[in-house]
Amino acid sequence: MSAAAVVMMLIAMAVLWGGLAVAIWNISRFRGEEPGSVQRDL
Repeated sequence: MSAAAVVMMLIAMAVLWGGLAVAIWNISRFRGEEPGSVQRDL
């Protein structure tokens, strides 16, 4: 593989794994209560 392909692959992996890590961190630090029911007019 060329150097450009390797760099693009590393960037894509960093974005995907970073997004997964941030999502897990966000879920784990959520301490609030779920809303009972949401009433909205559309």
